[in-house]
Amino acid sequence: MKTTLKQITPERWIESVVILLMAIGTVFVSSAGATVTGGYDLSRFYDSTVLKQLVFFPLAVAIMYAVSLVPYQWFRFEPGRALRSLTPYLLVVSILLLVAVLLWGVERNYSRRWLDIAPGPAYVSFQPSELSKWVVIIFLAAYADRFADSMGLFWRRFLPACAVVGLSVGLIIIEDFGTAAFIAGVAVIMLWFGGARGWHFLSPLPVMVPGFMAAILSSPTRINRITNFINPETMPYQAHQSLIAIGTGGLLGKGLGRGVLKYGHLPEDTTDFIFAIIAEEMGFVACVVVILLFVLFTFWGLVAAWRCPDRCGKLLAIGIVLAVSLQAAFNIGVVTVVLPTKGIPLPFISAGGTSLLLTSAAVGILLNIARQERTPDCN
Repeated sequence: MKTTLKQITPERWIESVVILLMAIGTVFVSSAGATVTGGYDLSRFYDSTVLKQLVFFPLAVAIMYAVSLVPYQWFRFEPGRALRSLTPYLLVVSILLLVAVLLWGVERNYSRRWLDIAPGPAYVSFQPSELSKWVVIIFLAAYADRFADSMGLFWRRFLPACAVVGLSVGLIIIEDFGTAAFIAGVAVIMLWFGGARGWHFLSPLPVMVPGFMAAILSSPTRINRITNFINPETMPYQAHQSLIAIGTGGLLGKGLGRGVLKYGHLPEDTTDFIFAIIAEEMGFVACVVVILLFVLFTFWGLVAAWRCPDRCGKLLAIGIVLAVSLQAAFNIGVVTVVLPTKGIPLPFISAGGTSLLLTSAAVGILLNIARQERTPDCN
């Protein structure tokens, strides 16, 4: 019997691809985090990227499956019962955390983006902007679903949605321009899929453009990144080392663990530039495999969105897939110096507990959508 497209379920594809990407990330974070002397100090858990990643990998898988058991309908705005939805509570928590990080956050790399949770030597940090990214996606999906028949109304529907997104983006852009711009871009796409009209997006430009320009001009670091990108002769050290790593890797790479750029030559080698380590140690072939895995994730995620007859499920799946695939594209673009240098991690692969765990939770929602599309009614 021939297997048709309708008989193939995207759920297994999505979870398999994500777990494989996380496994690849754990392997290469362990390789990139290696030291010349070797060994790990368990009393300094927080300072060991490798130890943290070994803990976060199975935890992320557990969170993904746990969240997949939560019906995505719990995020919907039901008529007259909006407070029964999880979405408004997540939105309030995310905004409060964004305010908290501005007041009590820890400054690292000249920016205040983290809240520290400190139970002794194993303390970990939390990045509220990562939570806000997913909450905005959930909110827009629920909002566009609730007001499906009136999303074309500018004053009553489009502007209130922009106000909520603008509040989150405005709090984030103070310390993290890249994440703020990313959230704004994903929000525009989701509003368009949600039913907003094309001319609606022109109205916020008089506010958004000066706001983003002011955010860029107020930071010498951001100005330098743009000018250095435009002028290749002043290419940043980090970008230059990334190209060296990619170039020396060749077709098949130097071999797992045999890269040399990770020994103090390539900054952020376990996080934003982990793709360069993959290129150096396993070559062009491994890079193509990683890219194909993200393409597979995108394809099967969109299949899950297409098959679900529920509007909220469709929009939520589209938002999750867009966020992951666009972030992966931006990260690879930065590593290959196609885009200006910016701290955007590679989903599932870069080291970082907040990004990995929250992205895994988002994939759990996507799995729930993919699983329920088998049933005749998604409502």
